[in-house]
Amino acid sequence: MLLSKDWKEYECIDASLGMKYERWGNLFLLRPDPQVIWDNGNLEEKYRGQIDAIYHRSNKGGGNWENLKSVPSSWMIHYKELSFHIKQMGFKHTGLFPEQAVNWEWMISKIKSAGREIKVLNLFAYTGGATVACLSAGAHVTHVDSSRGMVDWCKENVNSSGFQGDHVRYIVDDVVKFVQREIRRGNHYDAVIMDPPSYGRGANGEVWDIERDLNYLVQLCSDLLSENPLFFLINSYTTGLSSTVLENILKIHVLSHSQGQVSCGEIGLPITTGKFVLPCGIYGRWECQ
Repeated sequence: MLLSKDWKEYECIDASLGMKYERWGNLFLLRPDPQVIWDNGNLEEKYRGQIDAIYHRSNKGGGNWENLKSVPSSWMIHYKELSFHIKQMGFKHTGLFPEQAVNWEWMISKIKSAGREIKVLNLFAYTGGATVACLSAGAHVTHVDSSRGMVDWCKENVNSSGFQGDHVRYIVDDVVKFVQREIRRGNHYDAVIMDPPSYGRGANGEVWDIERDLNYLVQLCSDLLSENPLFFLINSYTTGLSSTVLENILKIHVLSHSQGQVSCGEIGLPITTGKFVLPCGIYGRWECQ
């Protein structure tokens, strides 16, 4: 498992009974996490008086934030030179997945060591953690997400990190339709990143199902790769999906396009109160040799 260990302004402090207790800058949040099926005590009782906000799930789906102390509408945290706006969102989210820092580091290293201009396509790009990371390494990034709100949030993160706006292109569109148009236009990219949801809807109501559509999307994206591609990263949080599935898809569609190597595995976060690790998803990577 690859661990994101270099955070200064974020930490997963404890996890137990379906909840995780985290520090986001100077704020302490208690949020649900379906991976946490172990019992390490009642976190609400253990950290009583220290918790700033708790996300409560509803039996009817969704849930709500309960602010026990004053919580700003948004605040910022930093990962090295990268800056991110954090907000309390519906469905327990904050607009950032800190475990992705291990993928950011890998992408930054690959781009910096390439010694040439790198064009990156970031699909299902959310609030732009990977976009900001790639910009920090000097890449040109096309950021694609079906939600205008998420794309606008990415713009805030890019601006706060101080990176050049002319190095990033923001696209609000259905990912599959955008990739199909890019193929028709004859455009190519040196690197592709995607973080597909289990299910989702495009800008015009298009339905995405990862089990049905992921293989086809990766096949399409292999046609967008340049003559000298650098990397292809798939990240997933889909419950029950093995990282070996991502590896197999990359071997079929990307390794047959370009020589290199494929790897896969889990990513996670260290839990600072004990010798535990919080599993946080899977990845599949193709990279040039």
